[in-house]
Amino acid sequence: MSHQLSQADQEQYRRDGFFFPLRIISAEAAADHREQLENLGAKHGPMHYRTKPYLLMKSAIDIAQNPVLLDAVESLLGPDILLWDSAYIIKEPKNKKYVSWHQDLTYWGLDGDKLVTAWVALSDVTTENGCMKMFPGSHREGKYEHQDTFGENNILHRGQELSIKIDKEQTISVELQPGQVSFHHGWVAHASHPNTTNDRRIGLSLQYLTPRTQQKHTDLESATLVRGKDRYGNFRPEPLCTENFAPEMVTFQAEVERLKHKVYDTK
Repeated sequence: MSHQLSQADQEQYRRDGFFFPLRIISAEAAADHREQLENLGAKHGPMHYRTKPYLLMKSAIDIAQNPVLLDAVESLLGPDILLWDSAYIIKEPKNKKYVSWHQDLTYWGLDGDKLVTAWVALSDVTTENGCMKMFPGSHREGKYEHQDTFGENNILHRGQELSIKIDKEQTISVELQPGQVSFHHGWVAHASHPNTTNDRRIGLSLQYLTPRTQQKHTDLESATLVRGKDRYGNFRPEPLCTENFAPEMVTFQAEVERLKHKVYDTK
């Protein structure tokens, strides 16, 4: 049975630049994924913002290939889908870390915007623990000017921040329950505040794009085909994770991470 987004949901995404919530797994399954993440993090080191964890963790690739999730992505991108990037975004309790107002595509080096980010909640995600905030319709304006701040508590790689002022009264808080997902466009302006609660805020972000898309700064980037066909070959195929932290996958992921940071450092 297909779980594609309804016409109304798709229209909301096109109008606002985001859509939520959609449940893809149960709260119990999300708790199991969280436990796996935290156990592997204790063994192999922090997973926060580690590039493409689906190369290292069976749990992450299982979420990325969830059929309900991919049905929704297909309704936004079409039948051919590459998993291009991913990261666990973890805010520790009572922490000052935040994400400034920004647009994702500013530093990603892609030649188009046929991309959607799915943000899967593995914990409760609330205003108090630093959920994402979206500025509806901002994706329709294209690229805004950004400035690099390299702020001490800014989670973003460059501390990039929009130069324009955001009207907070117009923003929407993307609150999610464990096992729910939100979707947002690569140009929609968004941010998140610190976690003021006593528990971690945990999400897995997944970037899906169409195979027609190209990376402008290198021809060495890789991606995983998760649905349909890749008729373009713009990204190197990635090996599939079948064992947690397999040595050959650890080596491959480290190379991918170095390349990714080179791209992010290119203006």
